[in-house]
Amino acid sequence: MTNTESASGSLQSPHNSHAAQEASAASASHKAGDQPFFDPVAYGNGPDDSVTDTSENAAVTKHSITIDGKKIAYTATAGHLVTVDPSSSQPAAKFFYVAFTQDHQKEETRPLTFFYNGGPGSSSVFVLLGSFAPRRIKTSMPGFTPPAPYQMEDNPDSLLDKSDLVFINPVGTGYSAAVAPRKNRDFWGVDQDADSIKQFIKRYLTKNNRWNSPKFLFGESYGTARSCVLAYKLHEDGVDLNGITLQSSILDYTQAGNPIGALPTAAADAWYHKKLGVAPRPTDLGQFVEEVAQFARTDYLNALRKFPTTDNAVVEKLSEYTGIDKTTLLAWSLDIAGYDSRGNSLFLTTLLKSKGLALGAYDGRVTAIETGIAGKIDPNSGGNDPTMTAVTGVYTTMWNVYLNEQLKFTSNSAFTDLNDQAFKFWDFGHIDPTGEQKGLDSKGNIILYTAGDLAAVMALNVDLKVLSANGFYDFVTPFYQTVIDLQQMPLLSQQVRENLSARFYPSGHMVYLDGGSRTALKADLASMYDAAVSNAEALGRVRALQALTAAKMH
Repeated sequence: MTNTESASGSLQSPHNSHAAQEASAASASHKAGDQPFFDPVAYGNGPDDSVTDTSENAAVTKHSITIDGKKIAYTATAGHLVTVDPSSSQPAAKFFYVAFTQDHQKEETRPLTFFYNGGPGSSSVFVLLGSFAPRRIKTSMPGFTPPAPYQMEDNPDSLLDKSDLVFINPVGTGYSAAVAPRKNRDFWGVDQDADSIKQFIKRYLTKNNRWNSPKFLFGESYGTARSCVLAYKLHEDGVDLNGITLQSSILDYTQAGNPIGALPTAAADAWYHKKLGVAPRPTDLGQFVEEVAQFARTDYLNALRKFPTTDNAVVEKLSEYTGIDKTTLLAWSLDIAGYDSRGNSLFLTTLLKSKGLALGAYDGRVTAIETGIAGKIDPNSGGNDPTMTAVTGVYTTMWNVYLNEQLKFTSNSAFTDLNDQAFKFWDFGHIDPTGEQKGLDSKGNIILYTAGDLAAVMALNVDLKVLSANGFYDFVTPFYQTVIDLQQMPLLSQQVRENLSARFYPSGHMVYLDGGSRTALKADLASMYDAAVSNAEALGRVRALQALTAAKMH
């Protein structure tokens, strides 16, 4: 319906122009078939909060988008589904989700992808507004996105041409909460969280008649650890997946801060900011970081083991690769992933110190003023990382605009983008299917290891495709550390390992915020989806496995 028509489609007479304008505005804000929804329920995000309401309501709106020259009509659904306790079948949690589904498709041939961010304690707003939904925010990455007015645009890289998309907000994020007598904290743990999202996925499949659709997961950051655990739990419950995308992975927490895994990222940052001691400056970043990775796993590894005994040639090479002078490197005990007493990354705050700048941990291309008060902000507050600072304003504003004005879902409650309380109270305890529990660190904290879960589910479901997507400039979950973790996971079958592919992009932790990288990742995703869905034999094996597992359960 155009803005010049009334709700009935007939033109208004000239003498009633004011009424015509009102009718036109109404038709623009509420298209035919749209179902706005106001939710009066109060969703608390504290550890002991819960709700008593168990209604499943949603705002439903109709849209269209053109991708690769093909117009796609789709429905957006923003609302809640209620999960149940698998034992008592009593309501357990009320999940807020946003789904984008192509109209008039068949269940058996239309893939379905479930998205979530990480944290733990993050809503899915970041992956929804930034990556592969049909609409996305415009940012100035790697520069700072100036204050409002911001803009949204149709997303030419949307995955909607390959799959329906469901964005999940775990309990305590977004508008998701426990149902009394349970409390939010009951869902704040590795296994508790994965179990609850498993129940959400099963509820979504039932509610929307999608059990026989090809199914995919897309997790980012802690969401990759979640995907590994969730995929195995889904398999055990008779829900077998066709593909998993792990973006910016952390699969073995014992390796967080490992200088071997971090060195190639530090070198990529130095390359980007033209601080290398290598002349001439390499032209191919991919080839360069592979050279650095080779140095990291050989000479650099030996140098760290032998320190304080040093080999001058190795220290010289380390200085050339990182742009950090030899004296400083020796003061750091050669550890380029080290932190100072206040929790500041030594490398990120030193590389451009002469300019008074610090690099972003989430994206090393992004810089921020490191002098004066800006240099004294708590480095452990994620919102103050230069990368997050560059995009937080546009995210917060445009999410409210998009949800309220375009998806037509409104609420009195505050939408929880990031829940620090969830992270604070999170139970990281987990024993993977191989019996691996990495134990405790020096402070008595439980160490999480989920690569074993991934290995187990890949071995059981031999048709499961896994795509590991990584940004070269990500210092939070360094790409080379992900490579090491995947190489070392307990999966012996070379044939099954061929289902795993790793891709690298000139971007940061949120790979999709870089335009060229988002387009490249979309192409890689399209290839994975085509490979997973076009192979009729593989598709049949996944469905047979799902049926077999379900039969055993009953």
